[in-house]
Amino acid sequence: MFHRLGTLVVRNPRRVLVIGLVALLGAIYLATSAFGKLDDAGFDDPASETSRAAVALEEGFGNDAGFVLIVSTGGGAVTEGAAAKDAQALVDRLRTDDELTDVVSYLDAPGPGMVSEDGAHGLISVGAEDPDETDAAAVIDRYTDTSATDNATTVHVGGQLATFEEISGQLGSDLGLAEAIAIPLMIALLMLAFGNIVAAVITLAVGGFAIAGTFAELSVLGSFTDVSIYALNVTTGLGLGLAVDYGLLMVARVREERAAGSAHADAVVRAVETAGRTIVFSASTVAISLASLLIFPLYFLRSSAYAGIGVMVITAVVAVVLLPATIALLGDRIDALRIPGVRGLRGGAAPSWTRLARFVTSRPWVALPVVAVLLAMAAPLAGIEFGTPDDRVLPTTAGSRQAGDLLREEFDGDGTSPITVVTTSAVADDDLETYAAELSRVDDVDRVDTRLGTYADGTLVSKTPAVPPGDGADQLAVVNQLDRQSAEARDLVRDIRAVPAPADADALVGGGAAELLDSLDAIGAKLPYAFGGLAIAMVIILFLFTGSLVQPLRALALNIIGLGATLGATIAIFQEGMGADLLGFTAMPLNVSMVVLLLVIAFGLSMDYEVFVLGRITEMRRRGLGNVEAVVQGLAHTGRIVTTAAALIATSFFAFLVSDISFMKFFGLGVGLAILIDAFLIRGILLPAAMRVLGEAAWWAPKPLRRLHRKIGLSEEPVPVPV
Repeated sequence: MFHRLGTLVVRNPRRVLVIGLVALLGAIYLATSAFGKLDDAGFDDPASETSRAAVALEEGFGNDAGFVLIVSTGGGAVTEGAAAKDAQALVDRLRTDDELTDVVSYLDAPGPGMVSEDGAHGLISVGAEDPDETDAAAVIDRYTDTSATDNATTVHVGGQLATFEEISGQLGSDLGLAEAIAIPLMIALLMLAFGNIVAAVITLAVGGFAIAGTFAELSVLGSFTDVSIYALNVTTGLGLGLAVDYGLLMVARVREERAAGSAHADAVVRAVETAGRTIVFSASTVAISLASLLIFPLYFLRSSAYAGIGVMVITAVVAVVLLPATIALLGDRIDALRIPGVRGLRGGAAPSWTRLARFVTSRPWVALPVVAVLLAMAAPLAGIEFGTPDDRVLPTTAGSRQAGDLLREEFDGDGTSPITVVTTSAVADDDLETYAAELSRVDDVDRVDTRLGTYADGTLVSKTPAVPPGDGADQLAVVNQLDRQSAEARDLVRDIRAVPAPADADALVGGGAAELLDSLDAIGAKLPYAFGGLAIAMVIILFLFTGSLVQPLRALALNIIGLGATLGATIAIFQEGMGADLLGFTAMPLNVSMVVLLLVIAFGLSMDYEVFVLGRITEMRRRGLGNVEAVVQGLAHTGRIVTTAAALIATSFFAFLVSDISFMKFFGLGVGLAILIDAFLIRGILLPAAMRVLGEAAWWAPKPLRRLHRKIGLSEEPVPVPV
């Protein structure tokens, strides 16, 4: 099949490229509308109790408080004098704003949850008339730092809508900045890798085509289902990275075949037969890895699967069809515009990798210190903590972050995301009083605010209504001092859910802590199926590739070691705060969705390199080399390509470190580090050492499986048909 494809491409390069150009123009046209169709949420399970509580709140109370405004004074009470006058003017403006609704002011209910302990800050909660259509950025601009003529007050705008609006806006600017840094760097590094400009430019063009095509895919999907805006980061990172991977492999193989005496056209066909086959199955492994995200109910993860699978398929097609057509059409000009003094990748065996492979296979014990270092890096896994995104993922200069900090530092309880209980029908006063009193007795609950008043330790302590009445529903705010990201807060949610609901009504518990609990439960329930299915799929693919049952198991074991080291390092940095000041973020529990995404992408890319190296080792085995010599020659021919590609891909992901959003820094640093660990330590040291220790047993499979492989296995050998 690959020989026929290569022959077709070489004989018709212009037609192939014209078809590709038409497809690219169509993709660009669709891609321009992608940003307007993507959402900035997707971290919760739509079937969870938290999501149902949010729906019940919207139905019973108009809308949840999408915005929280903090009115502050330079000194003195916010409830008195000019400060109160300014605040009332602000409330009047909010109540006449057509985009806003359900304005609840501390001036109406100046209780402990609405006014800070020192009296210098007051809270105003505001709903959005239509959260999907409200221009949150305009709301932030209209009301942030609003001041009276005598400068009595300042205003910070926070809340969920404000936070996600600022995250979304920051993400867009960060993405542009990351690309502005990564693309010139990658062009420079590609020119050094290839030794000339033309090969570097056409390789990067593969990434541009893949990114445009995937944006177009997301635009189409966004018209029919929820797609997260964070999928764009996956698209750009993988699109540029895999273009480098596959471009290096294809161009290096063409150069190797030409150096061996093949004509240019024959070299291109041979490259499609061998490198093209490797690219297709490499892309398949990564796509299957990303497809495991589809099992999760959180559309943030499903969106990453849409983007990842799309960019895999498009990059593979471009690298196996359009790139060879371009190389065939260019002829010797593929090596034009050389960089003086730089030889670049010429294909064939790299002397340095030959020496390294011989050294490790003759002294496999040198892998032990490497394993010890990787296991030490994985040690922080024992203390991993999970969370969900809130305003603290933003820099301290962001308005919603400043509002959130004020709520946490100055107000009673975790006002940034309280535990909210909403009933599915109206509750009689006596039943509501009994239920609220019972909730207030739960450990770690400071008080419970209701329409009847405030309860603490089972007693009504204030008859002032603390929350507004609903339409066929009741709302209770459970105030506590626990951080919403903590295990104690999740235990509190469980305890609240265990309290019997009022008669003739269901009680749904929501809020930040409940959302985290439900997300962990949703992901935890699917995780064994996702990772178990992924492992089985990888075993099958590598068995078909090698005919061995041991090789897939060896690959999985080494990849787990590398992933453990990567995740341990990110825990030490982003959860424990190592280097937080240098990188500019606030240490906090890891975003559980980003952890899953990191592991899946890093696993997929590690299998990508596994296929690169193992494919060449297997080819050497089929040429009659013994186990050790096949490993040496396989690494000698692929090691430089793999490490060069890894350095370039890591650059594209490390560029996310310029983001002001902490979980994007986590993602970029984590994936980049995983790639470098895999390419240099796993492929360079652990793989040859493991193959030397296993010996011929590395290629073992039961007789029935060997017979099966002879029938359906995948061969690297070309079909001997001349061009």
